[in-house]
Amino acid sequence: MASNDELSVSQEDLVEAWKRTLPERLAPGDTAEVFANGADPRAFHVHIKTQGRQMMEFDFAVQYVDSREIDIQLKDVERDGQTVDERPEPIQELIGDYRRHLHETAQALHHFTHM
Repeated sequence: MASNDELSVSQEDLVEAWKRTLPERLAPGDTAEVFANGADPRAFHVHIKTQGRQMMEFDFAVQYVDSREIDIQLKDVERDGQTVDERPEPIQELIGDYRRHLHETAQALHHFTHM
């Protein structure tokens, strides 16, 4: 998909910006790690750990479509190191919350990615 609105930020700078900005959008106690995707300079992985009784972990693949829009793919949901079914409603609600936080982070970084 060609666009005249290409992302012009290096992957290293992008990952660092996400590492600083995403935790500000998560619930208190939740943690996030952001890792570069070696195969695609516009993409990275986000690993989120929930706080509290659930002790769940979520893995997302995030890719910039252009300098403002991101595509988010859920890769895995785990509890105690075991993959779990993500279809139950409480897990779907958490996935929706985290997807929203990822979009909010992308919006907060518009000034950085959309030059």
